[in-house]
Amino acid sequence: MAGHSKWANIQHRKGRQDEKRGKVWTRVIREIMVAARAGGGDLNANPRLRLAVDKAKAANMPADTIKRNIDKATGNLEGVTYEEIRYEGYGIGGAAIIVDTMTDNRVRTVAEVRHAFSKYGGNMGTEGSVAFQFRHVGQLVFAPGTSEDKVMEVALEAGAEDVIADEDGAIEVLAPPAGFEAVRDALEAAGLKPEVAEVTMRAENTIDLEGDDAARMQRLIDILEDLDDVQEVFHNAAI
Repeated sequence: MAGHSKWANIQHRKGRQDEKRGKVWTRVIREIMVAARAGGGDLNANPRLRLAVDKAKAANMPADTIKRNIDKATGNLEGVTYEEIRYEGYGIGGAAIIVDTMTDNRVRTVAEVRHAFSKYGGNMGTEGSVAFQFRHVGQLVFAPGTSEDKVMEVALEAGAEDVIADEDGAIEVLAPPAGFEAVRDALEAAGLKPEVAEVTMRAENTIDLEGDDAARMQRLIDILEDLDDVQEVFHNAAI
């Protein structure tokens, strides 16, 4: 099926992430620890931990650092206990925002997230207020120029739910979270390397923002992402 252009927004997001590369290790370590604590330290039996370790390797984290944090989480070493908390709210122009956090102090975290929303033009909502506008899904995005027929053939055979051709030629593959790794591995084995490969909260519909509204929305997202306890910020704004 055809879809709207996402390529510019994806490239923009990746550029912003590259600017904040120094915080990546901290966030990945938290994800490793939470995943290991919840599902154990065996990579073969813990898909979430495998994905977290993949992120760590992509960020050039040393193997001993990865192992040490898995050991902390599974009780082999003393470590801090983190809990996952999701916050929801609205940004500029009514754009929906989900903020996923991992924290050892929920009082501090909710105060910081609420302050960011209120100071930079958003409104913090209640649980479930915007989550219905997103879909938990495995997402792989291929650059314009990639063979749509080849992607579709491999992806659907591997268990993907949908293949979407965007207006600018990018190709998006959607897979159930549990089947994400199988789809990704099959595509990579076929020589198809995605620019984005993640399990994410994908917006079902987008809100276009331009000019001052776009700048204000980007500022709000940046402030939220810069909070120490924030792991991910999802939104449905096309900036």
